[in-house]
Amino acid sequence: MDAQEILKLYATGHRDFSHVSLVQVCLTNAKLVGVNLVGAELIGADLRGVDLTEAHLNQAKLNQTNLAHAAMIQACLTHADLNGADLSGANLTHADLSGADLSGAKLGGSDLRKADLSKADLTGADLRGADLSGANLQESDLSDADLTGADLGDADLTGAAIEGAKIDKAGLRGTRMPDGVVHA
Repeated sequence: MDAQEILKLYATGHRDFSHVSLVQVCLTNAKLVGVNLVGAELIGADLRGVDLTEAHLNQAKLNQTNLAHAAMIQACLTHADLNGADLSGANLTHADLSGADLSGAKLGGSDLRKADLSKADLTGADLRGADLSGANLQESDLSDADLTGADLGDADLTGAAIEGAKIDKAGLRGTRMPDGVVHA
């Protein structure tokens, strides 16, 4: 299946593209609101500026995918593989990324307000300037992540691993730290 076929089917009302193989597909700025891409292979795809609001991408393979400036509001990405993906400037407000692999991902300037990142792997992720206010980061792995200038206000880091993480100039007002203590 290729990009044109997906867009054509989507335009006719088709929404279920679960387990489809779209390796290195180019769907820049496509509007795919509510699409079902559960278990889909989108490795190395160019999805810059795509609208995946309320999309279902559970267990999708999105490693090395370019999702810069994508709209993924309330998207479900549970256990998705986003290793090395570029999500810089993406809007992931209220997205469910629980158990997702975001190791080495670029999330600089992304909007992750109230996102569920519980048990997510964020080792070595670039989260500089990201808005993580109110995010659920319980038991997530933020080892060696760069959170310089990120907003972690009211985020929950209970049980999270933060060894080697850079949190310089991060906003921590009301943040529940890994040991359960709430930052003043």
